[in-house]
Amino acid sequence: MTLRILFAGTPEFAVPSLQGLLNSEHTVVAVLTQPDRPAGRGQHLHASPVKIMAETHTIPVFQPKTLQDKKVLSAMQELNADMMVVVAYGLILPEVVLQMPRLGCVNVHPSLLPRWRGAAPIPRTIEAGDVEMGVTIMQMDKGMDTGPILKQEEYKLIGDETSGELHDLLSQRGAALLLETLYEFEKKLITPVAQNNALATHAAKIQKKEVVIDWNLSATQIKNKIRAFNPWPVSHTIFLNNILRIWEANAIHEKAKLPPGILIRMDKNVFWVATGDGILEIVSVQLPGKRVISAADFMHGHAEKLVLGKTKFG
Repeated sequence: MTLRILFAGTPEFAVPSLQGLLNSEHTVVAVLTQPDRPAGRGQHLHASPVKIMAETHTIPVFQPKTLQDKKVLSAMQELNADMMVVVAYGLILPEVVLQMPRLGCVNVHPSLLPRWRGAAPIPRTIEAGDVEMGVTIMQMDKGMDTGPILKQEEYKLIGDETSGELHDLLSQRGAALLLETLYEFEKKLITPVAQNNALATHAAKIQKKEVVIDWNLSATQIKNKIRAFNPWPVSHTIFLNNILRIWEANAIHEKAKLPPGILIRMDKNVFWVATGDGILEIVSVQLPGKRVISAADFMHGHAEKLVLGKTKFG
């Protein structure tokens, strides 16, 4: 059966799901996305990735600032959608919208719900050192990511993935799982499973102040934060009164004999900094206004300023 689908999404993460629906037997009757936002040095208005794709396929686009607007609600009602698919839309759906489609609203969420409900599930998964994550297709209710689970797919982490890498992987896997879910949903092969609220964790929005490296943490904790905040907003420390962004690092489980934040070792490729527990091996960095470079290039450019046992980061 072909479904009439209203799609709600905004960032690049939502694009594969929209593309998958456009390539399927279903009909995307319209798209909801966030209003154009100013971006870049000129602060010119930029359309969302979802809007760009929708317009490429001549799909009607709605960009309401709020879903309480009666004109918008009336226009949505007239679409007579069977289902609404929501992927990183950015606005909370009021109950009137949740009840509007004949088959309700489903959401593609990049975590293994009920773990990591909320705005930043991918970086919070990495920051916490979880060994697995995944994507969930959920029947939406009025709570924040609290609805019944329709389908899930797990992914084992090897411990080196960044948020950017998992974003790309899970956006693709989420799109594929969405189409599988719609097929099984139509065939009545899916039994929604209620979430166990006792196991829920909250994935709070990332704040820029979180990215300052605290060298008193363990090397593993710091490494996880560096991975979690790559590609945004990027962990950093202070070097000679300049912000030094750390893009890649490894945790060495070896006791440091110097205080946290002190440079303790160098070779031609990497350098090591003491932490509260273990040693952080720095692989790539970036100074303000410069490109990302290897630790080797950084050391070469600052050889006279890097003194073992004395140079302090942070």
